[in-house]
Amino acid sequence: MAADPFDALRLTLMQDVLPVGVAMVDRARRGGPKEVLAAFDGSSADPLGQLRQEGEPVASQLREGLDRLQPGLGNPVLKVEVRDVEPGGPLERIDPAELQNALSRISSRLTLLEQHLAAAEAAPESSARR
Repeated sequence: MAADPFDALRLTLMQDVLPVGVAMVDRARRGGPKEVLAAFDGSSADPLGQLRQEGEPVASQLREGLDRLQPGLGNPVLKVEVRDVEPGGPLERIDPAELQNALSRISSRLTLLEQHLAAAEAAPESSARR
């Protein structure tokens, strides 16, 4: 979690409170207070977790919208600690041939993904012409 208490609060609000609030508002809109209270009827072992899961798609869209207004507003930037890896560390134990094979697999999968995305983008255009 973030070291600054205000950043930690903002992160908690954006990642935990916002999705729960969105789910509660959606339930209230659909079925009124009775629907909101149904989340806490004991049928779920983790009602807040269930609400967080229900509200996450909309909360994610809201955070992305806030980020378009000002980067870092919706998805707070987390401070990270960067340090040097000591010689003889885990990266030096990797076999170069094994690393090259893994990078080749990643490259071929990215190429396939790009081809699929290009085909998906072209498909609606060809069907719209008919």
